[in-house]
Amino acid sequence: MNQRAGGAVLVECLQALGARQSFGIPGESYLAVLNALYDTNPARSDSPTSLDFFLCRHEGGAAFMAAAYGKLTGRPGIGFVTRGPGATNAAIGVHTAMQDSAPMILFIGQVGTGMTGREAFQEINYRSFFGGVSKWVVEIERIDRIPEILARAWSTALSGRPGPVVVALPEDVLTSGTAVPALTAPASVDEAAPTPEALQAVVAALSAARRPLILIGDGGWTKTGQDALQRFAEAADIPVLAAFRCQDLYDNHSVTYAGDAGVGMTSTTKTLFARADLLLAIGVRFCEMTTDGYRLLRVPVPEQTLIHAHASDREIGKIYQPHHGIHSGPNAFSHALAHQSVHGSWATWRREARSAYETSFTLPKQPSPVDMGAVTAYLRNRLPADAILTNGAGNFSVWPNRYFQFGPNQRLLAPQSGAMGYGLPAAIAAKVTYPDRTVVCFTGDGDFQMTCQELGSAMQANAQPIILLLNNHSYGTIRMHQERSYPGRVSGTTLKNPDFLRLGDAYGYHTERIATTADFEAAFERALTSKTGALLDLTLSVDAITPHQTLAQIQATATTHAYP
Repeated sequence: MNQRAGGAVLVECLQALGARQSFGIPGESYLAVLNALYDTNPARSDSPTSLDFFLCRHEGGAAFMAAAYGKLTGRPGIGFVTRGPGATNAAIGVHTAMQDSAPMILFIGQVGTGMTGREAFQEINYRSFFGGVSKWVVEIERIDRIPEILARAWSTALSGRPGPVVVALPEDVLTSGTAVPALTAPASVDEAAPTPEALQAVVAALSAARRPLILIGDGGWTKTGQDALQRFAEAADIPVLAAFRCQDLYDNHSVTYAGDAGVGMTSTTKTLFARADLLLAIGVRFCEMTTDGYRLLRVPVPEQTLIHAHASDREIGKIYQPHHGIHSGPNAFSHALAHQSVHGSWATWRREARSAYETSFTLPKQPSPVDMGAVTAYLRNRLPADAILTNGAGNFSVWPNRYFQFGPNQRLLAPQSGAMGYGLPAAIAAKVTYPDRTVVCFTGDGDFQMTCQELGSAMQANAQPIILLLNNHSYGTIRMHQERSYPGRVSGTTLKNPDFLRLGDAYGYHTERIATTADFEAAFERALTSKTGALLDLTLSVDAITPHQTLAQIQATATTHAYP
């Protein structure tokens, strides 16, 4: 066999594994990979295994895109960054992929093997640096092990609880020659499934319950798994809640959907947890947001009967000790459950849960030039059945997260890590992946300026989403907390912003300023028909800090901190 550079072997292996899209920033530490990617560019190759390299503007944006791609497709999102500063910039995307349970592989250039351990130029020990925020970190120290390590990285990112893998690439390993054969196909790993005994125990526990509640969340779901769970829940007439930022895992229009457990959780949702006598948690990572700071369920043994099914055995019993812990992937568990018949006298319980969810959409008029309650209500009825919504972090995210209803084919890309700046790169990754679908990014003015340079990446690739920039000239979330603890003492949260329309114009976007609620509908229709994406700058009042409480009301009820 002819000798090929290690970089070429790596790219051949990725193609064999099924990678078709990557995101990155070029670096001299992995030039051999960039050279190999030259021939796999779809613009130069009509091969069905072409691997595209999407050029980004910042490593944080590239990592966000890879994480979002993994979450959206269920296949590992691929990122390429250079060593040192490139890797540290990308850490935010790795952390986000981990908390989102999204499959991802981040490739990082590294100093040559002969320089390791000397603190060479831009050298970092990646095992130490990324060890706590990824599933696996590895450095390829021998060229003949490239296929072996890539196969393991791919399966690790996908198996159990999906998540990020970090692979460091020493420069000399990429440039040396080898005759080692590349991979020819990915390994097939079946999802863990419940045993007949476990399934029997679940059915018995559900049948004995008076107020059962299903909670679903995290990654690894397939459409068929989601459909199977919905068939079961509707047949059994059991209410279903989605964990933090997992609303798109279940058809929100189903009569069994009762809302989400996350930021802005309603009092009725908290009451559902309190009144339930059985909680069936499927694929759920019990995070702080879903548990209201670990107050909704008693730690470590909940008062409710807890059945916890998860693809990773490490999640079962991590915080809450279940009465029945089941090592099973969400799809295998849901398919098995869908073949079971469970009935109980809880029809009124389910109807009350659904009614409370539907009532929660009733909002007061927002004290703002643009009323986001009215805007979101319009979008609920207007967006296509396969629309993709994205957001970063901030109080503005309550609108797509809490007041939009996701149909069975609509998607939400929102960071469980609470990372500012995620929304725009995620929207661009979605537009790259599904260019014909409507992609809408919700972003705040502070959130937007974390990654707004990626407008250039979108322009260059003609992958421009619709951006709704909710502009209140403030880091609103922090201002809200500031007023609760230190009312009237505004410090470090007021923003003086640039002219966002001129910025959007510079990047080739269709731009409009939305000064009143009445202006939105026509402007959004124009955005939908734009061939270059759109940036709509919505004028909001900082006083409209939450849907149900103004800043003035927060100040009036604030508890001043005990010490100056």
